[in-house]
Amino acid sequence: MAGLDFFFGRFFLYGALYLSHHRFIFTAFIKAYAAYLKRTGKLDVPKWADLVKTGTFKELAPYDPDWYFVRAASVARHIYIRKSVGVGALNKVHGGRVNRGSRPSHHVDASGSVNRKVLQSLEKIGVLEKDKKGGRRITQDGQRDLDRIAMTLAEESDEE
Repeated sequence: MAGLDFFFGRFFLYGALYLSHHRFIFTAFIKAYAAYLKRTGKLDVPKWADLVKTGTFKELAPYDPDWYFVRAASVARHIYIRKSVGVGALNKVHGGRVNRGSRPSHHVDASGSVNRKVLQSLEKIGVLEKDKKGGRRITQDGQRDLDRIAMTLAEESDEE
């Protein structure tokens, strides 16, 4: 029994390091790709982006003025990892917990309009395209951009 405790203790220790390491990598990737989208200036930000809430469970609009670029980067990464993703799946991913007062909280989907507009913006610049089976998938140009940014981040982490 003591051997199992030792094994599980090491597993959880390495698992926590593994998760924190990968959490750092994908947040750094999303920040880098959002900065790239903003720097290139190709992505059109809607006029209503500073006024809109990102879901019914939110009380206020996002504080970050560049939240649209961050959401676009997050969506591009999500579709890069999976084959084909639709608006409904993105609504679930970006959804959150609604505060219902003294009653238990429940999960609520994010705004479909915001996710749809992000997908349309990424389609317009050629990062995504519509899939035959439904949803959107990443194009070769979009995959090349994402791979290039991932390689620059990997090179920076190797130098450190």
